[in-house]
Amino acid sequence: MKTAFISGTSIVNSPLFSGWEVRSVETKHGVVTYKARGGHVLLNRHGFGTPLPPHAINYRANIAALAELGVGDVVSLNSVGSLKRELPPGSLVSCADYVALQQGPATYFDGELKGGAPGIANNLVPLIVEKLGAEFRVETGKVYVQMRGPRFETKAEIRIIKGWGDVVGMTLAHEADLCTELGLKYNSLAIVDNYANGLEGTEIDFVKFKDLVKDNQAKVNGLFARLLEILG
Repeated sequence: MKTAFISGTSIVNSPLFSGWEVRSVETKHGVVTYKARGGHVLLNRHGFGTPLPPHAINYRANIAALAELGVGDVVSLNSVGSLKRELPPGSLVSCADYVALQQGPATYFDGELKGGAPGIANNLVPLIVEKLGAEFRVETGKVYVQMRGPRFETKAEIRIIKGWGDVVGMTLAHEADLCTELGLKYNSLAIVDNYANGLEGTEIDFVKFKDLVKDNQAKVNGLFARLLEILG
């Protein structure tokens, strides 16, 4: 059974995957480009061409592609904003639940009177946390609040949702729901790239955000190197 990694711009900027083979798979939801090596599949949720913003990602095609490739376990790395003072930029977290009220998560049941119980399997997270040890401390059991994007949240929105969860992002709920519907086990890892807008007196904009992501790139590279060892 294959293991897939899903991430975003962090894997595009990482030299770890430069030698992986580029392939594509066609699903009924669209064609998906991915990278592969051995029993590992690497998927950039934004695409390996012109990156798509979160609200425009073809989540159904991405997850359907993983299922067609025989993937059983999915390890996702999401970029998030912190809603809590005690989770500063650079923190690593694993989310065990999520809120997605602004936009309904993507589903494969558009034409059926059917739904599934939501959840995040996190079946690999205990092993990952144990093996990472003190080198990469992961705060587990956190709650992810999903917003639509592509803009960041207003300060007023952050004041509302900071009581709903620990971190805020734009992608996890789509992926987790679709993985559950297809029987894939979704594992959550996330890196805090910034405090949410207005939290701790911060002002957030896209240029500042990209700089913060660059600051965390070395940590992401090291994390992926260890994940490949642990799950190799």
